[in-house]
Amino acid sequence: MPLPFLTADGVFDADEDEALPHVDPERWRRPYRPGPWRVAGAALLLLLSAFMLLATVIIAFAGTWAGAAVAGAASLAVIGSALRILRAGVWVSPGGLRHVGFFTTRSIPWSEVEQVRKVQQPVRWLGLPRTVQGQALTVAGRGGAELPVLLTDHSADFLSRGEAFDRAAVLVEAWAEEYRAAVPA
Repeated sequence: MPLPFLTADGVFDADEDEALPHVDPERWRRPYRPGPWRVAGAALLLLLSAFMLLATVIIAFAGTWAGAAVAGAASLAVIGSALRILRAGVWVSPGGLRHVGFFTTRSIPWSEVEQVRKVQQPVRWLGLPRTVQGQALTVAGRGGAELPVLLTDHSADFLSRGEAFDRAAVLVEAWAEEYRAAVPA
């Protein structure tokens, strides 16, 4: 028995690359879904934070308010870390590209972007120091400025999901062409 109230009408019929009609095109959008490694890491952190919050309640009932405050602050830091892990990635808007990392966020206006392209190069495996040969989506800035690598096929979003990386790279390249054409040079 289908349950139409659980899904938006027509969402599965729409092309994946098209924005939904209710989505504001002026907002920052991620051109891909978070990958299973990123979601699994965040889920484990949230599970850990649930145990930490339970420990906070037990410490508070025991009457040690200072310890409860420390445990509560630590559990909130773990929850914040999980949310930041989920937020990390590449975001696109008519204003530019935004590369969100765990500690940093860098926005690059389209006027500073000369080219977005996919290249074959050594990339970091799951963000660790180990490098492997892979594909990366890079940004070339105006005047030869060195800009960060946006996406790699060995990141937490695309490890073992080559087709998803290709779709995301093509989508970011297409949006870059569209948005850069709209910006006066």
